[in-house]
Amino acid sequence: MDSPLKYPLEQLMLIKKNRFEQALKTLEEKKKLLEKAYEKLFETTQERDKVLEHKTAKLTQLRNALDEGTTSDKIQQAKVYLKTVDEKLAEKEKKVKEAQKQVDLAQKQVDLATDEMFQRKKDLEKLEMHKAEWEKEVHYWTERKEAVEHDEQGSATHSLRKRDIESRKKKPE
Repeated sequence: MDSPLKYPLEQLMLIKKNRFEQALKTLEEKKKLLEKAYEKLFETTQERDKVLEHKTAKLTQLRNALDEGTTSDKIQQAKVYLKTVDEKLAEKEKKVKEAQKQVDLAQKQVDLATDEMFQRKKDLEKLEMHKAEWEKEVHYWTERKEAVEHDEQGSATHSLRKRDIESRKKKPE
């Protein structure tokens, strides 16, 4: 329905629409950042797991060497090497924890962006409902005004015809 009047809050509605669209874009950006953080976490976890597997393999190798009976020189070398592997494992574990922090932070930002997007959507929907109500009211009052005008026209036409008929009645006399 096209109303002759322009919705008074049209400018505000445009602003709300733009804010909603911006909130959607922000949410998409935050989701992409979260995805990248998950990928980084996955990669660092894979690296840590490789080092852990290597450590386990070396421990098994050392146990087998001890069972077979080997020189204390080789045992000492293996223990020093295992310390190095432990340090590397601790470093990888630290990277995994840092990546997990980044994932948690990115998730928090996605949650905030989601909340903001829903709030913007709610604001826009409220305004759209208000506009629909406003349009109904304008339509109602426009129809009432037109009905009153038609009634006035009908009354005026009726009065003119009545006078015309009365004046015709008076002329023949």
